Amino acid sequence: MENVMLERALEALRGGRTLLYPTDTIWGIGCDATNADAVERIYAIKERDHSKSMLVLAAEGMLDKKLPQGVQELLLASERPTTVVVPARYVACALPENLLAADGTVGVRVPKMDFCQELLRAFGRPIVSTSANLSGHPSPQCYDDIAEELKQRVDCCLPDLPEFRHPATGSSRILKVEADGAVTVIRG
Repeated sequence: MENVMLERALEALRGGRTLLYPTDTIWGIGCDATNADAVERIYAIKERDHSKSMLVLAAEGMLDKKLPQGVQELLLASERPTTVVVPARYVACALPENLLAADGTVGVRVPKMDFCQELLRAFGRPIVSTSANLSGHPSPQCYDDIAEELKQRVDCCLPDLPEFRHPATGSSRILKVEADGAVTVIRG
């Protein structure tokens, strides 16, 4: 069944559509991170202000080889889901302006969840990941917590399959790499 869900998700992403899908933290809304129109639709779905940036999920090969070594270790070796805010140039493909923060940065996480890894490898590009909630509402800890209204707004809604259930870890830890290389904790 997971292969069928993978194909459904890939079809949505390749078609420039939005996707409700499980991540390594909580259920998320995503799209092709290189598609400005799809990114814009996520802002509309969530009723989210553009000043609140979103992060991307990426596979290891989607990061620039010049990413500082310590940052690579944070993304790849951390047992805890960790999002690192870096200049967008460290993502190996061009990201649209409406996905980037005002300072040209983007949050990046390399998920450990098998489904997300398979999806990223098969798709070949980063995927937007933002919590599956309307802006200002609590993040859903499980599929049943997602508002029906939101499920109706996305183009492709993956079902709550047993293989997608895992203990909710909540939001990821967020770190930011400053211009001088120092790492600041945004959310511990």
